[in-house]
This record gives sequence, structure tokens and C-alpha cells, in this order.
Amino acid sequence: MSSAPVQIQFALISHTNNGKTTLARTLVGMDVGEVRDAAHVTIFAESHTLLTTPEGDTLQLWDTPGFGDSVRLLRRLAQSGNPIGWFLREVVDRYRDRTFWLSQNALRTARDAADVVLYLVNSAEHPKDAGYLPAEMKILEWLGKPVVVLLNQIGPPRPAHEESAEQARWQQHLAHYPIVRDVLALDAFARCWVHERVFYEAVGKLLAPESRQGYGRLFAAWEANNAGRFHQAMAITAQQLVAAAQDSEPVEAEQKSLLRSAMQAVGLRKGAEQRQEKAMAALLARLNTQIGTATARLLALHKLDAGEAGKINARVRQNFAIRAPIDQAQAGLIGAVISGAATGLSADLMAGGLTLGGGALIGGVIGALTFAGAAWGFNASTDRNEPTVQFADDFLKSLLVASILRYLAVAHFGRGRGNFVEGEAPAFWQAEVERAVALHADALDHAWQEVRGERDGARATARIEDLVTGIAARTLEQLYPASALFREPV
Repeated sequence: MSSAPVQIQFALISHTNNGKTTLARTLVGMDVGEVRDAAHVTIFAESHTLLTTPEGDTLQLWDTPGFGDSVRLLRRLAQSGNPIGWFLREVVDRYRDRTFWLSQNALRTARDAADVVLYLVNSAEHPKDAGYLPAEMKILEWLGKPVVVLLNQIGPPRPAHEESAEQARWQQHLAHYPIVRDVLALDAFARCWVHERVFYEAVGKLLAPESRQGYGRLFAAWEANNAGRFHQAMAITAQQLVAAAQDSEPVEAEQKSLLRSAMQAVGLRKGAEQRQEKAMAALLARLNTQIGTATARLLALHKLDAGEAGKINARVRQNFAIRAPIDQAQAGLIGAVISGAATGLSADLMAGGLTLGGGALIGGVIGALTFAGAAWGFNASTDRNEPTVQFADDFLKSLLVASILRYLAVAHFGRGRGNFVEGEAPAFWQAEVERAVALHADALDHAWQEVRGERDGARATARIEDLVTGIAARTLEQLYPASALFREPV
């Protein structure tokens, strides 16, 4: 073991067009290289910094050109007693034999720079159908470096047991290649930071003893960065929930007149109901604005385009189910508001009233809430003889569930595709979030009441943040049982 600064390097290698650069973008956390659906997009090995420490440690990731005609390459290498050394001394024409020239660049980088080789495979195909695999495993064996196989393109997030089964299938197939030291799922498109911990832990065990102390510092830096971002995300979520819990809207006082009283007596005017609905509409409009702001902040925190908030809320809405005794159409209206997918709603209402689009939506939501029971959606208060409406506890609980789902969708986005595109927030996530919420049910009931009466905003946010953090952490641990949050690095 050594306390001196270390420089550790991973080389990312695969068959051409298997997604190396997309995975590099996800791990680095920014757009690097060029991504196209074509062979040999990467033509030079490029180094990207993954992690650094104040002590001077660095962890670099090399994105290399892909292997092309691996079978022909293997035959050519097999002609020499020192295959890799002989091949790298050869003069290969970049233009007349491009496939070999690119393979030469990849192998040179892996031999000269890599402490560990990360070999990427396309999990969408069956391992037996990857005809290039035996040849490339033999070539990597000649390199003499430890190899970790990464399963890419495994599709949208699925329950843990399904993903484990697919991983086991690849592990079984690769078991007779001694060079392969581990097989891990690390998709470029939808991997959560919690799951990346499994990757960093596994690779660290393969490093030389003199590098492990420095790698421990790098791992600790990764832990601190991600834990800090997680807590910032929970603070953003808690602030939005507190704003909704504390918000209230006064119901306009009725203007008394003989004519109005007469009209109301014969059923021609329902003034009280209309005034209450107007107050409810104002609450919903502000909620919609708050959700949009919180989503944009979450995206910016994760270095994503905040302008994509509408897309991510639409994705959450698609897989968010309202738990209330109302029909599908009514549930859809409420879900649109709770998930933040009611685009244009705030602008319609704040512009001066219920326009056709916003008015139809708001009217439908209020009607649905009333149908489900007034206590489910709104509370009415007559404190100090000033009637007001505010969101009820059960409504806030649904809002909390949608907020955690929104965080999960953002946290699972892989930078491999550039800006956010729809692909995350599978329906089974809601069941996991609701189970975690149920474990905190009593504490939540007390918390909503405390928050409504709390004048200190920081104290109110801290109260809800503790609960939100526990619910989100429990959910992530259930989704990724192989990785426990905030445990000590190994």
C-alpha cells in the first residue's frame, strides 16, 4: 500500500458500434466524443478524466476505436509468437486497411495505458449470437490485463431479479474465459448513480496493491460527490412539497345583495361553490409552476438541459397511477397536475382567469377531486372567519410519490444520448415508492400538520427533507439491492 498520488487508467474496448462513447458520456457526466449509429465512429483513442482528489490522484477513462473484423485480426495475430507486440510494431495503412489500423490503436492504448480493460458488449443480443466474442476474448487474453465485461443496451430499468437473470446468463457464457474477472450491468442509457457504485467497487479490487490506497481516495471522492448531489436533490424536492403544504388561498367573500340572495335561494346561482372553485384553481396553478421550477432545478443539478422539464414530467405522468375512487378520465386529469405534466396550465390561469384550455382542465380536476371526496384533495378552513382552501394530506402524499418518481427519472438518465429523451420511469417504480412511503405513514401525517403551522421555512423544509430522504433511499436500495447507500467504501 502506498500513500503517494496515483494515476489509474481504464481502457474502454468493444466491437465496433457497441456503444463505447455513449457509456463514456454517462460515466464522465458530460458530452464527449461523437455518437452515431455507424461503425468506427471513434478513430482515435481519447482520454477523459473521471475522478480527481486534492492529493493529486486521477482516474482516467480511455475511449478507444472499436474492433472490426476480429476473426481476421485473430488469424493474423496468431502467426506470431508475440502477437500483440508484433502487431503494434507493424506499419498498418490507415486508409487501405482501416479496420486493422483502428484495432491497432485500440490495442496500443490498452497495452500501454490500461490498469483494467472494460470490455463492452451489447446485451440486446444473446451471447451465443455474438460471433466476434471468442476472437476478441482471445485477443484480450494476449494483452494480459484484467478484463471486466460491461453489459450495455439492456433496455429500460426492470425489476432487480430480471436484470440479475440477464447478468447471470452472460456470466455463465463467459465463465470459461479466465481473462474475464467480472461481469457487470452498466447501461449507457438508464443507469442510476447508485448502481455505478457496484462498478467502482468491483474494478477497485482488480488494481495492483500499490494503487489501492489512492483508488480508495478516488472512490471516496465519488461517494462524496454523489451523496452531496443526492441530498441537494432531496432538498429541492422537500422545498417544493413544503410550498404546496403551506400554500392556501382565501375564498372570496360573498357580496351581499337582495338580488343575489334571491337568485341563490331559487337555485339560479351557486356563489359559494364558484368562489371555492376559483380558490382551488389558484392553488393548482401555483402548484403547477412550483413543479416545473423544481424539475428544472433537478435537471440542472444533474447537468442536464433544464428546458427538458416538460418531457420528463410527461414521462412520469405516463406511468403514474392515481390511487383514488375515480374513473380513468378523472384520474388522468389529476395525474397531469400532480406529475407536473399539465403544460400551459399556469400561464392560462395567471393570465387572468380560466381560458378554454386551462379552464377545462382545472374544472375537470376540481370536479374529480370533489367526486373522490373533498378531504382527498382540499381542506377548507374558516379560521378568523376568513374561509380558505389548501391541499389535503392524501393529496400531498400523492404529490410526494410523483416527486420521488420524478427524481428517479432524472437520476437514471444516461448522458450517452445528449439531452433527455423519454425512456425512464417504468410503472413498477411507483409500487416501490409507495411501499417506502407506507413505512413512513405515521411520521408523514404528523409532518404535514407541523409544516402547515411552522413559520420558519428552513425548519419546515428540514422536517420534510428527512422523510423524503429516507423514502428515496429506501426506494433506491430496493431497486438496487446489490448496492447499499452511504456504506463505507471497500
